[in-house]
Amino acid sequence: MKNLLFLIQSVDLKEKLENAPDDSYQIGLIIGSFIPFVLLVAIAYWMYYATKKRENNQ
Repeated sequence: MKNLLFLIQSVDLKEKLENAPDDSYQIGLIIGSFIPFVLLVAIAYWMYYATKKRENNQ
């Protein structure tokens, strides 16, 4: 249950960006916040492609 709560916790990105020590930290925060979404899109595309390929083979 703790693992699920850990994944759901919201990160206050705006506060972290305001308190960032330099620009490279800000860039890292922004990239790090987009990585989960990019991974989900990549997995969804892979699943779509695999299903489409399987349908064409039958």
